Amino acid sequence: MLHASLTADPAQTVAPVHRRTFGSFVEHMGRCVYTGLYEPGHPTADADGFRGDVADLVRELGVTTVRYPGGNFVSGYRWEDGVGPKDRRPVRRDLAWHSLETNQFGLNEFATWCGRLGIEPMMAVNLGSRGLQEALDLLEYANHPGGTHLSDLRAEHGHPDPHDIRMWCLGNEMDGPWQIGHLDARSYGRKAAQVARAMRMADRDLELVVCGSSGSGMATFGAWEATVLEEAYDAVDHISLHAYYEEHDGDLASFLGSVADMDHFIDSVASTADAVGARLRDTKRIQLSFDEWNVWYLSRHRALAEVQPADDWRTAPRVIEDRYNVADAVVVGNMLISLLRHSDRVTAASQAQLANVIAPIMTEPGGPAWRQTIFHPFALTAASASGRVLRAEVAAPLQDTARYGGVPVVDAAVTHDEATGAAALFVVNRSVDQPVALDADLRGLAPAGVTSALTLADADAYAANSMADPDRVTPSPNKDARLEGGRLGLTLPPVSWSVVTLSTGRR
Repeated sequence: MLHASLTADPAQTVAPVHRRTFGSFVEHMGRCVYTGLYEPGHPTADADGFRGDVADLVRELGVTTVRYPGGNFVSGYRWEDGVGPKDRRPVRRDLAWHSLETNQFGLNEFATWCGRLGIEPMMAVNLGSRGLQEALDLLEYANHPGGTHLSDLRAEHGHPDPHDIRMWCLGNEMDGPWQIGHLDARSYGRKAAQVARAMRMADRDLELVVCGSSGSGMATFGAWEATVLEEAYDAVDHISLHAYYEEHDGDLASFLGSVADMDHFIDSVASTADAVGARLRDTKRIQLSFDEWNVWYLSRHRALAEVQPADDWRTAPRVIEDRYNVADAVVVGNMLISLLRHSDRVTAASQAQLANVIAPIMTEPGGPAWRQTIFHPFALTAASASGRVLRAEVAAPLQDTARYGGVPVVDAAVTHDEATGAAALFVVNRSVDQPVALDADLRGLAPAGVTSALTLADADAYAANSMADPDRVTPSPNKDARLEGGRLGLTLPPVSWSVVTLSTGRR
């Protein structure tokens, strides 16, 4: 058995736990919306066509914000198509995902759905095929109280109260040549800054997110962020990050070590933003919105795309419906640890996506909904993390990886809520084959007792849930958790994610 240690003290804090860390992402892609969130006629559907079984799982998941409507989809989207009487809404071709969009679910349906679930909406504007005027029109329709053409039109459509959307994304992945309306960094930065300044003239209290690189592997990464922020620094509040990870060629060790790359990505973007701010002599600090992140077996889907017929236009096709296993859940739990660890800079995040498409929730049309393995670390982290993130010092053996070199087998985050005294430890064992005995020194928190200890693991790291067996993989009580003299002992199985919650004497 390997051995690792951890120390956390309330005197060493990172930042508050941001509720926006536990955001999700809904794009008009595949079955995320249609037969995912929205399915009129489903046995659980309400009067507006929203699936009740999915809504219950979203509540359990603990989602706080949802980014909408894309994603690549937004760069060809006409928001006007998705409002007004449904029998008059046009069917359009979606070029991003090569499908038909019925527009039966649009802005007002999204805002209504968010309101019922207590979710903060996060809206993206089309800066691909459209631009300044369309963004201002959408903002007026969504947020203006009344007395103007577009706000009165919203009222005519059955929504007299403004949606009051505070957070807006200025396009999506505009660095990518696959994006409709793709621009170079300078051109995009100027366009985003122009739109941002005009939107603030309409509503000065907006929070605006400018597009960063669509991934740290882009050839323009770093230079893109610097150039875009040189143009838009004063006009925006956040810059976006997107990252997806997958196991390549059976290299489980590298896959489990993916967060080493994620950590470097976050640190690099933060440093670049600060460098631009220093050059501009601007004291404002740009925050990071990690508004797409997940495990995504993109290489598999690229191979499938090569054989799909080019003339096959379908509504809500079954695409990119990854089936997640134990190892995927461990990586997702580790990504949440990274987001918590960087709470001083990452103040919003959106796991992509919410239902069916690379998602924690799966559905069958007319049938059940169930939890994928990645559902569990997200739900338990969202439920358990509160108060402030503490600086967790971890000492652990290294595991050699082909992609990232030596990666510590243990990674962890600790949170503490002074108001309640509750503390939580989130920890992964990234070893492919060795259990780890963890000694966590929590004496500074004066822990009084363990309230819960759960571990997600399996003898088969590739075990997964399915419609036929939806609970094949679920977290189980970790009976080895023991607290003595302020030190927590815990045995971590290989390829595992765990959460331990404690009551403490520190308030």
